[in-house]
Amino acid sequence: MAPVDLIELWRGGMRESVHRGHAVVCDTRGIVAAWGDPGAVIFPRSSCKMIQALPLLESGAADAAGLTAEQLALSCASHNGARIHVSRVGDWLAARGLSESDLRCGSHMPADKDENKRLTCSGESPCQLHNNCSGKHAGFLTLNQHLRAGPEYVEPDHPVQTAIKAAHEEVTGETSSGFGIDGCSAPNHACTITGLARAMAGFANPGADSRGRAMERLVQAMCAFPELVAGETRACTALMRAMNGRVAVKTGAEAVFIAIAPDRGLGVALKIMDGGTRASEAAITAILVHLGLLDADHPVIATYLTGPHKNWRGIVTGELRCASGFPV
Repeated sequence: MAPVDLIELWRGGMRESVHRGHAVVCDTRGIVAAWGDPGAVIFPRSSCKMIQALPLLESGAADAAGLTAEQLALSCASHNGARIHVSRVGDWLAARGLSESDLRCGSHMPADKDENKRLTCSGESPCQLHNNCSGKHAGFLTLNQHLRAGPEYVEPDHPVQTAIKAAHEEVTGETSSGFGIDGCSAPNHACTITGLARAMAGFANPGADSRGRAMERLVQAMCAFPELVAGETRACTALMRAMNGRVAVKTGAEAVFIAIAPDRGLGVALKIMDGGTRASEAAITAILVHLGLLDADHPVIATYLTGPHKNWRGIVTGELRCASGFPV
């Protein structure tokens, strides 16, 4: 099946652009709703960080290290590189006798405007703590210490990554069809849209076993600290705040988005095929409203879906719309 129209941009009474993709809603019994091809194979990218964090908890490494809920949230984060993120990851590493140089995620300028300005004006270069995945990598290092494995923890055959692959296959219910190397240098395993939604439904319906407890702790940490999962002005943080900690949402590069709704026992996964972030943010917002998880009159909806597009003079030029048949 081909991707379907999900989000459109209208200007001057004409559809100017269209974003096509796939989306699936699952509960523990299977697919509840779908648009496009439920069997489409994708890289989940950073939307699956809570899956990648499962071995950190299931191995006992998190408890042995005394990790806090804030640190668990950071292990699932694609953060802005603000001081609240950089300082916490730095403190986490220091408490483990580790340093920034032990990370293997690489460095880039932070998305946070204040920290970006500070670095630019001081002439200081960003370090790996500024990487949006540094929290995930601090989790990898903590697990690595527990396993007493070698320092190159992002190699596909490293014990950290083999544990993550096993968790990925178990929660998606699929054998990995391959992997790509993510922006932070870690392997990212492919799965179907349905497999990703199935995994998120598992997080929404955690069992009483060690995996279920790990899933519940990660979701609770994300919902309790949305500012650590992403940051100010980011959709993940704004949407989780708008839903008062009842739903965890997480974006991934190339326009992937997931949602975990424990109150409803639902998992959501979507992928916009052109990689457009504006469309993935709009689509997840539309699905959250459709499922009754986000109040239809909440102002955050205007930010990511219904609000007018304006030019540099403040003149309204267009708007995003849901395509016909999506999400109802």
